[in-house]
Amino acid sequence: MKITKTENQGSLCLALEGRLDTNTAPELEAALKNSIGGVTDLTIDMQALDYLSSAGLRVLLGAQKTMNKQGQMRVTHVNDTIMEIFEVTGFADILTVEK
Repeated sequence: MKITKTENQGSLCLALEGRLDTNTAPELEAALKNSIGGVTDLTIDMQALDYLSSAGLRVLLGAQKTMNKQGQMRVTHVNDTIMEIFEVTGFADILTVEK
């Protein structure tokens, strides 16, 4: 998975490309841990994300919990397959999702 980070005065955008699964979830978790301090607006851009596993969902949930305390988080450019995963797991009710 490739993570492209864009920061701008309290805003952070992480664009994900490839697969967010058991092997790559720790990479996203580390990127968030190292970058999320002081961020009040977090965007996870999934335009180029092909696959999302339960390990990826766990990382997204952790990021959402952190951002609930310090600002807002949204997930953007979600394809139909990943949106279906969000709906089936109930994450569509937890996350702010923009197709």
